[in-house]
Amino acid sequence: MGETVTRAHLSEAVYQEVGLSRNESAELVELVLAEIADCLSRGDTVKLSSFGSFSVRKKGGRMGRNPKTGEEVPIKPRRVLVFRPSHVLKERINGSAASAAAD
Repeated sequence: MGETVTRAHLSEAVYQEVGLSRNESAELVELVLAEIADCLSRGDTVKLSSFGSFSVRKKGGRMGRNPKTGEEVPIKPRRVLVFRPSHVLKERINGSAASAAAD
């Protein structure tokens, strides 16, 4: 299983690839993530070509059940984040999985 990629990993990758200073790279990553979060909080869809799209979907209220006690509990309406990977990303993931299984 792979490792978790953090903001620090992304900043380091920008530093290595683009050649900005480490501070500028970290700031760039923060600005991009903040813009994505702002767009999603407004209800906009964020599409990243060859990667996927993020959107916010509204879920209605419903009755749920506490699995421990069996008691019925109302679940309030809420907004949830949805990610749909692009076909390019799916092919890249499945292609690498198929080649790894062949080894």
